[in-house]
Amino acid sequence: MKYEYWTLKPAPAAADAAALAETGLSPLCAAVLCARGHTRPDEAARFLSCGMDRLHDPFLMKDMDRAAARVRSALAQNEIIAVYGDYDVDGITATALLTDFLTKRGGAVISYIPDREGEGYGLNRDAILRLKRQEVSLIVTVDCGITAAAEVDYARSLGLDVVITDHHHCMDELPPAAAVVDPRRKDCSYPFKELCGVGLALKLALALTPEEERDEVFRRYGELAAIGTVADVMSLTDENRAIVHHGLELLRRTRRPGLRALLREAGCADMPLTTVNVGFGLAPRINAAGRMGRAAVALELLLTDIPAHGEELAQTLCKMNRDRQAIEQAIDQECDAYLERHPEETAPAIILAGEGWHQGVVGIVASRLAEKYACPAIMISLDKGIGKGSCRSFGGFHLFRALEKCAPLLTEYGGHHLAAGFTIREENIPALKESILRQVTEYTGGKPMTAEIDVDVEIERCSLLTLREAEALSALEPFGTGNPRPVFLLRSAAVVSCCDVGGGRHLKMKLRRDGVTLDAIFFSANAAACGVSPGDRLDVIFTLQVNEFRGERTVQLQLCDLRPAPTQAQLERELYTRLREGDVLSRWEAGLLLPDRADFARLWRLLEQLCASGPVSAGPAWLRQAARDPSGRCRYGRTLVCLHVMDDRGLIRWETSGGEATVTVCRPERKVDLEQAALMRRLRSLLE
Repeated sequence: MKYEYWTLKPAPAAADAAALAETGLSPLCAAVLCARGHTRPDEAARFLSCGMDRLHDPFLMKDMDRAAARVRSALAQNEIIAVYGDYDVDGITATALLTDFLTKRGGAVISYIPDREGEGYGLNRDAILRLKRQEVSLIVTVDCGITAAAEVDYARSLGLDVVITDHHHCMDELPPAAAVVDPRRKDCSYPFKELCGVGLALKLALALTPEEERDEVFRRYGELAAIGTVADVMSLTDENRAIVHHGLELLRRTRRPGLRALLREAGCADMPLTTVNVGFGLAPRINAAGRMGRAAVALELLLTDIPAHGEELAQTLCKMNRDRQAIEQAIDQECDAYLERHPEETAPAIILAGEGWHQGVVGIVASRLAEKYACPAIMISLDKGIGKGSCRSFGGFHLFRALEKCAPLLTEYGGHHLAAGFTIREENIPALKESILRQVTEYTGGKPMTAEIDVDVEIERCSLLTLREAEALSALEPFGTGNPRPVFLLRSAAVVSCCDVGGGRHLKMKLRRDGVTLDAIFFSANAAACGVSPGDRLDVIFTLQVNEFRGERTVQLQLCDLRPAPTQAQLERELYTRLREGDVLSRWEAGLLLPDRADFARLWRLLEQLCASGPVSAGPAWLRQAARDPSGRCRYGRTLVCLHVMDDRGLIRWETSGGEATVTVCRPERKVDLEQAALMRRLRSLLE
């Protein structure tokens, strides 16, 4: 099992799902929306809407008016403007967007992205001084600057104005800039807080554009905003949903030669573009440039209008990505080997430091360690007594707040709740480690963190798993943070066949239930690791995919996890216990327990025969005999419900004492209506 806990959301009310289905949504779409809290048709329509009307007025954001006024003044006065970005995908796309926009508005623009290894994240004094010497009078930051109070002060001392656009968490004291645009400001009432750096760059561009021209500006830059939003793992709800939806459409027909070439090099040119293509195809290649200290290559790819140059730059990015993967793998193996020797270092958080580790890739290693060991992970790259740290969260632990509490130990820090970075002197690392471990322990109450996955809907009838239903789920796209791809549960599926594919790295299976055979694939797992053989019965959680091979489109279950299914007897006993305790069962589960008249009649005849001379002991062997129907199948759940209902209606006395159960036939004088028993009424209501 990959996940220790599968958290199944409550089954949607049948009336709510039916109401959504009446609007034209497929049954699975309706069930997923209900499971996620969108139970009314108007709520669902609002969530699904990707129209341009979802974009809020940029001037609702605090200081946007001041930012736009200062930039307009710079354009009017022919000042030299520096767009100062970050070296990740969000920062690079934001820098490209604002550079191109201001240039097309007649501005004299210099793009500046600091070197990851030599300068680190955000504004720095040397860069500010270099820009001053290039006669820059206005710096506009994108995706950075919100914690750079001292650097902004320095810029002002040199006569430079700074406009900050950033989306990271703010300190109590904001930098003394000409404008500070950040929706996370405590005094900012902007209705959506989850814009990323490129989203804010787009907002600034729209604020500088007359209303009648804003649609054209969005069409020009929406693809860049979509790439950065997906890559920065922002919530794909509200405004971001519209940005990514329309941005992906624009990306399909992009006019940017560099992006067209990169789509081809990444193998995405001839397939439908989704958040998956962007997140795992384009983003790593753009990110590689910043991680390898050559962010300017990715920036140039986004800005060039020369096709041949775009091809050359795309190939360069792909090579850098391969180099990055090799360096990352070496560090990853080193850390895994160390943690195998020192398992005590894996809880409650992983904090590792290494001399010469490439600063550009340690964040990816931290992500893998956090996922593998189910705890927050911090990787620190050491060079001449100075450490550059990259942090990745797990289990909801808030990294930025944790670093705030360690501020006296740090030279600088920034980020948000899921990912953060910092600079630290090597001698302060032990104190940092002590503080972080203490904070994580307090957060968890001393208990180990666990890997959990939310499951949206249990599949009660495999007839729902059709090509049409799989295709209909596209109505819920774009998928990502805040709107993940739907996860489904299928219980007690039989393994018809299984084999390893992809050089033994992946497990391919055929599963069967309800008379339906389904193809399934489990990536990064094989039959030996999963302990799976034909004939086994499995519970599986999965996303529903459309697999296209040689022109044929079929449904495929892409497994997220699997586990051995309980035996039918174990399952039905568990369901019976849950039913008596008042748990909500799915319709499929209720159907396993609901007896019919034949079940009651068969059990009554058996009881009359066995109890002719008095009470009988109802132990496990007796229950197996009583549960077996004429076909030889054991109906444990139905038999337990029958006994409970007969006891409830006075036909028998079913008594348990000291772990022993006895049954006595009572033979009431009046006819008994078994359907009036509370348990029967409850099962009927669950099925309805």
